[in-house]
Amino acid sequence: MSNAPSEPDAPATTPEPGPAEPAPRTRRQTFSRWAPLLAAVIAVATIAADQLSKLWAEAELSTNERIPLIGDLLGLQLIYNPGAAFSIGEQFTWVFALLAGLAAIAVAIIAVRTRSIAWSIAWGLLLGGAITHLGDRLFREPGFAQGHVVDFIAYGNWFIGNVADIAIFAGAVLILLLSFLGFRMRPAPDPDADPA
Repeated sequence: MSNAPSEPDAPATTPEPGPAEPAPRTRRQTFSRWAPLLAAVIAVATIAADQLSKLWAEAELSTNERIPLIGDLLGLQLIYNPGAAFSIGEQFTWVFALLAGLAAIAVAIIAVRTRSIAWSIAWGLLLGGAITHLGDRLFREPGFAQGHVVDFIAYGNWFIGNVADIAIFAGAVLILLLSFLGFRMRPAPDPDADPA
């Protein structure tokens, strides 16, 4: 047995802390109980813009003449459209009135349940476009549920549309974008919340 003094234990070394792992990125969403009101305001603004622009078009434009704005790409010309886009289904005007009514009801129900500001903008655009098209179908000439939609924005030789068409298109694109980005219409449920 050796009487040599024992070597003192070397102090335990702890690894130097490295840079902290970045927290996973989460998309920032804004939720509000007033989101349905925002959708309603956007819908009313869309209806007003569409109907006022149609009144102007009927007063200032002609069905026989196109006013060019950007060469042949964009112009102004008044038409009365009994059908859908590209004047499809002209003999089924009442069907488009029914579809516009069903669409307005469905979008209104979804918008009331939505708490996302971004989704409310999309629903408001769609709702306004659907309601104003429904109004045209129901109350314009030649009669109830047979009304012709006033179109006046000419896109080359492709088709002639109106403000409501722009709102519906923008709302649809926004819905696709929000769906692709994974945005929720309502806040995620809190897992720690009391289920009672």
